[in-house]
Amino acid sequence: MVLAILRIGTGKWTVQQAADLSVAAPTIESSLDARFLSGLKEERVEAAKVFKSGGFGDILTDQAVDKKTLVDDVRKALYASKICSYAQGMNLIRAKSIEKGWDLKLGELARIWKGGCIIRAIFLDRIKKAYDRNPDLANLLVDPEFAKEIIERQSAWRRVVCLSINSGISTPGMSASLAYFDSYRRERLPANLVQAQRDYFGAHTYERIDVEGSFHTEWFKLAKQSKN
Repeated sequence: MVLAILRIGTGKWTVQQAADLSVAAPTIESSLDARFLSGLKEERVEAAKVFKSGGFGDILTDQAVDKKTLVDDVRKALYASKICSYAQGMNLIRAKSIEKGWDLKLGELARIWKGGCIIRAIFLDRIKKAYDRNPDLANLLVDPEFAKEIIERQSAWRRVVCLSINSGISTPGMSASLAYFDSYRRERLPANLVQAQRDYFGAHTYERIDVEGSFHTEWFKLAKQSKN
């Protein structure tokens, strides 16, 4: 019954739209996955027994934590993650607007939501101001004010995510938001390696950053030569 409920609703529709429009929305997607996992109560109870019997229990107690510092770090990490979540949502709306020719004004949408939506967050005022400053803003992350706030909070953000990982605590939304930020802010991504992998198994060629054109490498021959 729980899973049946989770299969419908705005979360599912939003993730489907993001996939259809090729819009990155990992924070939103992770929240939906978290709901699915939450619905697997009986399975999780049994899984906990399996791993506990194998000697893998709650490892949070192994972490030395200063409560005051942690609370402050979590507050900063949550705020930075929220910026990423809103950024993904606004990008999704903009992509749909372009597809349908709606010419939606994102700043005006934020104003309308503040006045009569279930959200009505003060944060929407910040979003409206960002789009007032630049109606063609590519992403909320690069708005000068939001960028400044993320830079100021990113160290705390990383500490919280690292602590959660080392403590065995799942924080899918916060972790996905940080990964989104780190991917979006980089000129080059590790995903460039995919070109080499595709060339390896299918001779699809790859591009280089130092020379224009497409290239192919005989990877098997190189591997054999390196062993000799």
